[in-house]
Amino acid sequence: MKRRNILIMIAAVVILGLGLSWGRISQAVTEDVKPRIALTFDDGPHPVYTPKLLDGLKERNVKATFFVVGKNIEGREDIIKRMDEEGHLIGNHTYDHVKITGLPEEEACAQITKTSELVKEITGKNTEFVRPPFGAWDKKLECGFEMFPVLWSIDPLDWTTKNVDAVVQKVLSRAEENSIILLHDYYDSSVEAALKIVDALLERGFEFVTVDELVLE
Repeated sequence: MKRRNILIMIAAVVILGLGLSWGRISQAVTEDVKPRIALTFDDGPHPVYTPKLLDGLKERNVKATFFVVGKNIEGREDIIKRMDEEGHLIGNHTYDHVKITGLPEEEACAQITKTSELVKEITGKNTEFVRPPFGAWDKKLECGFEMFPVLWSIDPLDWTTKNVDAVVQKVLSRAEENSIILLHDYYDSSVEAALKIVDALLERGFEFVTVDELVLE
């Protein structure tokens, strides 16, 4: 009887110990899971501001998504190559930054195809994600290949102002898990705001991911 009681006590201690260990493990896992958010940029590459932005993102070890305009790529191929090499996602923003829903289907597809071909020539990769200018997208627009349209959830209209602090505040006041932030790498003030936003959200515990990690997972 005494032996049985001892065995029961040992079993209870083991179970209790396992319970405490599992609790600590669960707590650690929960603490390690960070809210994810995506930072996206339209209209580039710009010969000056995009490299400045890439420098800042590299310094902070942050990945972003760049929706590039085809006509801005010529002569700036090295910037596109750098985006790819540094782990950023490159998306399609048409060739001429036009509202494709207002074009005949053949012309609309040409806008997308030309930009995709330019990016593939440089990186060897297809652009699977498209951000239609002005958010105007036609689900019937297939163009012979599958593209995933990506819009946004936070738009501070950074292209309308040089007030960096105003842009930062608009984004930070609305930032939440799985948000997609829209900015532009074509303005110095936007780049400055973007890096301040990154610093603030990293401080809040956010993890920056490319849009494919939000859209496909």
